[in-house]
Amino acid sequence: MTKQVEFFFDFGSPYSYLAYKELPRVAARTGATIVWRPMLLGGVFKATGNHSPADIPLKSQWSKTDTERWARRYDVPFRHNPYFPVNTLALMRGAIGYQRQGADAFARYVEAIFRAMWEDGRNLNDPQEIGKVLVDAGMDPRQALAMLDDPEVKAELKRVTEEAVARGIFGAPSFIVDGELFWGNDRLLFVEERLAA
Repeated sequence: MTKQVEFFFDFGSPYSYLAYKELPRVAARTGATIVWRPMLLGGVFKATGNHSPADIPLKSQWSKTDTERWARRYDVPFRHNPYFPVNTLALMRGAIGYQRQGADAFARYVEAIFRAMWEDGRNLNDPQEIGKVLVDAGMDPRQALAMLDDPEVKAELKRVTEEAVARGIFGAPSFIVDGELFWGNDRLLFVEERLAA
């Protein structure tokens, strides 16, 4: 049976972006499949009492240097978003909505949003800017807008977020392999070891 790694992420997390870039390489090396689990990190923080690094000035400053180091290590483009932090509720609902439409639509959406957020530094607090990002990716922003108010999409995002907390997740990115939790893109080394075991 093929090994699976569940990837719990939020677009507002620069470390989720870094994991998004590196995890497919880990999966390719180990023959594993990725189970994509979009969650609302703000909801996880609220439920667990955790806080964004943006709320802690020294940690926020350190994280800027740290994310740049990881981007160099992974050899991926990275730019600090000048609009950070971003309220990702609409973005994560979009992820759930596109996931329900199939793997191709989901992959295009995830790539477009992560690129806009952490490569291009676009203001994804602005719904019009999100619409432009989707148009640039060949997607229909009206379709995305309809998803945001879909009760099933709202309920699914809430369910995945609550499930994440119930399974011990307190931040993003988080990975689960064979029931074992790994937190942070820097734990991908251990994720790979577990997948290869």
